[in-house]
Amino acid sequence: MAEVTLLDGGMGQELVHRAGDRPTPLWSTTVMMEHPGLVGQVHDDYFAAGAMVATTNTYAIHRDRLVKAGIEDQFAALHGLALDAAATSRAAAGRGRPGLRIAGSIGPLVASYRPETHPPHDVAVALYAEVAGLLAARVDLILCETVASVAHARAVLQGARRAGVPVWLSVTVDDRDGARLRSGEPVAEAAAVAVAEGAGAVLANCSAPEAMARALDGLAGVGLPFGAYANGFTMITADFLKDSPTVDALQARRDLGPATYAGFALGWVAQGATIVGGCCEVGPAHIAALHRALLAAGHQVV
Repeated sequence: MAEVTLLDGGMGQELVHRAGDRPTPLWSTTVMMEHPGLVGQVHDDYFAAGAMVATTNTYAIHRDRLVKAGIEDQFAALHGLALDAAATSRAAAGRGRPGLRIAGSIGPLVASYRPETHPPHDVAVALYAEVAGLLAARVDLILCETVASVAHARAVLQGARRAGVPVWLSVTVDDRDGARLRSGEPVAEAAAVAVAEGAGAVLANCSAPEAMARALDGLAGVGLPFGAYANGFTMITADFLKDSPTVDALQARRDLGPATYAGFALGWVAQGATIVGGCCEVGPAHIAALHRALLAAGHQVV
């Protein structure tokens, strides 16, 4: 049986559901100012569900996104709020539970799922390095999420590694063909970049669970720990690929309850994955079911 790192689930969707506000392009960022304490509650619930890693609510805190909302002056402060929430939650959950970690999330510049919008390499590296520098002192690792192209992978890894902490790369794949990134490039090419740029692990995230098996085939051959954390959307829609999208352009699946999701994740572990969790629309109940399923199968959650 395997030692499996259990990540948490999605943050942004949980915040939308709990806040009850209409989503905006910065729904998971402004909630920290408008609903203090809510991010910490989500972290608390994931730790209570059995997660060993809290992923910071920093995915969308990029200067280009804050400029559009007129709050670029809050760039460092918002990172601080997110880090405070994760640290407080870990301190509370960690009594008697050694090994709980914080992963500093770095999402894509400009927009998710749209590799054509990614900035030129040198610009992107500098912007990613700035974020990583804010995260590094207070996290155990940096998690570069929803990476949609090989160029994105190279830039975010080069930027994040300047911070001097372990860096994991997580790619987003075509929902119909998990062997390919959303750019159309092979997943295996991004995995090779992960090795070349010194990543500590390589994963796939924010794609349909049905696509993950083929994605893992492309990640498994490079010698790094690998894994997956899928989303619970029916499909990434055309409306969501427009400028400044809001999450109400996406629809949650009705056929992906906690037990069903746990079944998918156990399949990934059977493929050799040692890191699993959830992304958008995968909540604490899913992580709790996955935790129970891993233990019932004889795996050790670490």
